[in-house]
Amino acid sequence: MALAASLSSSSCICFHTHLPYSNSNRYKTSSINLPLRLNLHDNAPNSNKNSLLLSISASTFLFVGLGLCICSSASALTPLPRHFQKVDSSSAATLQEEEDEKSDAAFEIWKSKSYALTVPLSMVALQGSIPPSWSKDFISSQSRRLKLQTKFRPTLEDIFTQLCLPFTQAKAKVNIGPASPAAADILTLGGSWLSLAIKKAVIEPITAAEHQDWFKDLSRKWKVYLRRNLNGDIDPQGQIWAAPYRWGTMVIAYKKTKFQKKNLPPMQDWADLWRPELAGRISMVNSPREVVGAVLKYMGASYNTTDIDLQVAGGRNAVLQNLELLARQVSSSALFKLAYSLNRKMDFHVTLLWLLNWKFCFESYYKDISFGVLQVILFDSANYLRAFSVGDVWVAVGWSSDVLPVAKRMSNVAVVVPKSGASLWADLWAIPAASRLETNRIGGRVRGPSPLMHQWVEFCLQAASGLPFRQGITAGASPVALESGPVKLPEELTKGKPKLDSNLVAGVPPPEILERCEFLEPLSDATLSDYQWLIDNMPKSGPGFIDHVSSIFGTLRRLKLSWI
Repeated sequence: MALAASLSSSSCICFHTHLPYSNSNRYKTSSINLPLRLNLHDNAPNSNKNSLLLSISASTFLFVGLGLCICSSASALTPLPRHFQKVDSSSAATLQEEEDEKSDAAFEIWKSKSYALTVPLSMVALQGSIPPSWSKDFISSQSRRLKLQTKFRPTLEDIFTQLCLPFTQAKAKVNIGPASPAAADILTLGGSWLSLAIKKAVIEPITAAEHQDWFKDLSRKWKVYLRRNLNGDIDPQGQIWAAPYRWGTMVIAYKKTKFQKKNLPPMQDWADLWRPELAGRISMVNSPREVVGAVLKYMGASYNTTDIDLQVAGGRNAVLQNLELLARQVSSSALFKLAYSLNRKMDFHVTLLWLLNWKFCFESYYKDISFGVLQVILFDSANYLRAFSVGDVWVAVGWSSDVLPVAKRMSNVAVVVPKSGASLWADLWAIPAASRLETNRIGGRVRGPSPLMHQWVEFCLQAASGLPFRQGITAGASPVALESGPVKLPEELTKGKPKLDSNLVAGVPPPEILERCEFLEPLSDATLSDYQWLIDNMPKSGPGFIDHVSSIFGTLRRLKLSWI
């Protein structure tokens, strides 16, 4: 009662405190006004009592205010769970395994689905150069999320010509369709065309090829061959411009029955082409680099001789003499028989055009060849094989990719790689330099080659991908076999198949011959001058190619005039 009386007569005291709220502004400032009236008396005896009562009253209200703050703050906090469930370690591991299994199953289902968004890969390839099974197997390996488009061209020359076309047009006229080699992500390029393609800047180097597994697994011989500078010359500091997918050699095919009737020893080396008994019985490719190279190998030199006078016994005069002798060995009478058979089957004008083509080829060979592109110049390789099938030609010299399919269709034909070695040819994958073209119309390709390009190259270089080459389904050999040597197939894979008489094993020469084989390297200007001198000094008259073809052409023309 004394406390109440004193409170009723006291003055008002105000407390200021903080109260919690539950909104985003978790704490707000609030005031609590608590009236506290204390009756203070001025008399001295009661001063101590009054002071004590005032202290007790102030303490009471202070504790009440603090209690309100604590209760309000506690109610705003998230309550903790009252009970915790105990889980042992074995149960946790089981639950984790189940979750992992569910995740793996869901991922496999996702992989099996087909999505509208696919990764494209567009290729332009030489017809017959890749096994038929490659496309199907590669699509299967990519889980069907690949849009593979492959277009084929009949010759390497066709691919190169069409590739160069957009780069020679005026910028305003550049309009590359999807079928153009320049619009492809990757295309076939013959090894003999690689140097010229780099010089013309129609292909681009393969970015970061050194870091790819397919390049690391290549043999040293391939790595040296593929590194070129901007002039197309082999350079250890150069960039990687292409990736190989098959290779082969120059070979000599001959008819065993003709040799047996004449009691002639079999063909074994280049020197056999100069046998007198084979005069007029030989057909050969129309590549000056291969013909002069055969003469150099016959004389014990290299295809890639850089100085004929210094590196070849007898110098340029000796090479010229052997070149003239070889020219006389090559058959021209077979041309008449072949022209006669064509004239019976086709229109006369077609036959004349065919002969004109031969005449042009031989004249170009001896007179008007452009030596700036000597190492890559090619003529129609089908003609020398047609002459081989006529009958009067007993020996054919050409690339294994051309000769082997024809020899398998004929009977009693043997194919050999010369013992002293031969030239090596290669088919490569290269990337068109579409980024150089200032146009928005580059077929389906917009920004660089497909990201699947490296996967495709690595697929082509797999050991399993080389099986069609070893089985003879596709002519050539896998790049892996260049230094690893030939691998014999199991008997169950060769049983019942016709066996070709050849020193090639699964498309690869014996190791002792392969060591003497070499890729054709770009020729220097000085070496090109030597080749030019050889051609300029070839006889332009007499019983040579041009005269024989001209006489055949004149004979058919007179016959046609007499028929009119």
